[in-house]
Amino acid sequence: MLKKYEALSAQINLTRTFMAKSVVEKYLHRTNLTYYSELSRLIGCEAFVKHENHNPTGSFKIRGALNFFHHMSREELETGILVATRGNHGLAMAWAGQWFHVPCTVVVPEGNNPEINRTIESYGAEVIVHGEDFYDAQSYCEELVDSAGYYYVQQGNEPEILNGLATMGLEILEDLPEVDTIICPIGGGAGCASILKTARAIRPDIEIIGVEPQNVPSFYNSWKKGEIVTLDEAHTIADGLAARSVFHLPYVILRDGIRDVVLLSEDEIMEGIRMALTTTHNLAEAAGAVSLMAAYKIKDRLTGKKVVMIMSGGNINMETLKVAVG
Repeated sequence: MLKKYEALSAQINLTRTFMAKSVVEKYLHRTNLTYYSELSRLIGCEAFVKHENHNPTGSFKIRGALNFFHHMSREELETGILVATRGNHGLAMAWAGQWFHVPCTVVVPEGNNPEINRTIESYGAEVIVHGEDFYDAQSYCEELVDSAGYYYVQQGNEPEILNGLATMGLEILEDLPEVDTIICPIGGGAGCASILKTARAIRPDIEIIGVEPQNVPSFYNSWKKGEIVTLDEAHTIADGLAARSVFHLPYVILRDGIRDVVLLSEDEIMEGIRMALTTTHNLAEAAGAVSLMAAYKIKDRLTGKKVVMIMSGGNINMETLKVAVG
């Protein structure tokens, strides 16, 4: 099974990422890489934040969605696309689908953020609510493909999505070539894997560190065991990281290249939201703030380094925000 994805990983490369950059920049402004003095003081390093929360849909996922649609033929997409999501992937695919005139159906789990659901619908997509979590939503998508013939977009296993996401890494290395460490959240793993691919191609010595919730250590457990592990449940305040298993393609990229994975408690994740507000004046979703808290947690290892933290998204649930700042 993994041999297929090992072969597929060769399709995520610097040449195709530069090609993706020419696609992405037609639709998106470059996101800021900003130095923050207070964050630097707290962590004891030169702290920079890559603001993917400033993208039109509020997260990094839009990069991959645009590049995916650009590379797909009209015939492949004529029946529409189908995606499973807790939020950001669905938002990105629905938003990009408008530009490419492709109908989009989005399956979300029960209890999903209603604000996210409404926004996805405002982009012209159909929302279907099914299952207890993202894993259940994915399984339902596979049933729908068999019955309705959609093109099912497994976000982490589409090479052109990863090449699109890898444009984050290109921008970081263009703006801060001397970066020592990049800290990135891991949910399904596509964002972190794409950055690792880019960094390794340009500067093999850059340290890539992932972050996961202690409650949902799907990649961490897989990394330690040497094979993909599926958790029994995925309950965390960081909706964007609530993945019971990592995608196969990111796993084969990350397993041998990532330096470390920092696990955060739910209290630490909430503290990350507050840290983002107080040190950067940005409203980050829980998954988007974890890289800041992870850097603080391992600050002894980062002393004096140039550290980039990926603020991957800003689509926070209002109830979560009330608890964080209450």
